[in-house]
Amino acid sequence: MALVFKDPRKSEYLNAEGAGRPLRSPIPPGTLVAARAYRKRRMVEQVVAHDCTAILLYDPISIRYALDVSNMQVWAGHSPIHSALVFADGHAIDFEYEATAHLARGLETVDEVRPALAWFYLYSGEHLAEWVERWAAELVATLRERAGGGPLRLAVDKLDPPGADALRRHGVVLVEGQELTEHARLIKSPEEIELMRWTIRVCEAGMARMYEQSLDGRTEQEIWAELHHENIRSGGEWIETRLCVAGERTNPWYQECSAHVVRRGDMLAFDTDMIGPYGYCADLSRSWTIDHVPMTGEQRALYSAALEQIEHNVALIEPGLDFREYSERGWPIPARYLASRYSCLLHGVGMADEYPGVYAPEDASEFVAGRFEPGIVLCAESLIGETGGREAVKLETQVLVTETGAERLDSFPWEDG
Repeated sequence: MALVFKDPRKSEYLNAEGAGRPLRSPIPPGTLVAARAYRKRRMVEQVVAHDCTAILLYDPISIRYALDVSNMQVWAGHSPIHSALVFADGHAIDFEYEATAHLARGLETVDEVRPALAWFYLYSGEHLAEWVERWAAELVATLRERAGGGPLRLAVDKLDPPGADALRRHGVVLVEGQELTEHARLIKSPEEIELMRWTIRVCEAGMARMYEQSLDGRTEQEIWAELHHENIRSGGEWIETRLCVAGERTNPWYQECSAHVVRRGDMLAFDTDMIGPYGYCADLSRSWTIDHVPMTGEQRALYSAALEQIEHNVALIEPGLDFREYSERGWPIPARYLASRYSCLLHGVGMADEYPGVYAPEDASEFVAGRFEPGIVLCAESLIGETGGREAVKLETQVLVTETGAERLDSFPWEDG
């Protein structure tokens, strides 16, 4: 039997047409077309700015960003069968597994589809050296078709060592491509924000299902499955982690969900890391008690500190502010929580977690240079728990940097304590 919501504000995130129905995207096709054009243009601009002939993409998320071609992304993340080549003049070639060449059909971002030569060991076995040499020769010939006889500077986002060695033997100068892809993805267009808002809408419906099913006697996995259920049936894609734990398994953080049975009054904490509709990420964290009973004094203290950190740090965000200055002005983490602090204060987000990472002053050696700019989307994170304590609280919100500050993109209610 479904729980009667203690907080009716959360039930409002379920589908108004009925919780048994998936959410249907209201996004008009033109929005996705405009987002594709913007994203490809951003990638081409980076290729030109770094004086490269082209960029070779193997990261499935980078391919999705540049061309919106999606082909078994999780599998392709560890089996490099799918790649794309985006030239400085904007010409784009999608190298597809033979049986999936139809996936790019009709995409205005793709100019050619060619068969992929998958030389990684799973396919090539003892023929790896021969196959990778053939792949490199064909790729260089393709580059020459548009670059002529001049020097070849090729940006690459991910490439196994045999491929890099083979290209260098052919005289190709390789350029670190992750810098290009991360900076291309940094500033979101209005259309991207519209797509991201919809992913967050789906995610929050999934969180409402989790809330409803956070009952004594269920397992962490049963509760976590509610988010997957809503994501998949409403057009989403996958979830990158399994961070949904309860009670003593919340501290230390980063334990993954299991068959552990949750108990009334335990703190449940989770991090969605959800790749939803259109390939965009909803990266949100919440914590609440099982059966939604009032928090104990200790739980309330943890939760209040986490929420204070989130609200303080979000309020600081403004365009032009340097990341280091932001860190120095951030919420001072009390000494008792310092050792268990989260790995960053903020990180970028788009089609997955992205650049930049902004760190606490205690992690000064990890600072990256940069300033906030309008159009960046960030996740503000908090993890509050004491080393050796029973529980921890995890909170996270997703915000858009605007001309005047930060706008929260998620709205799922915090707990009242």
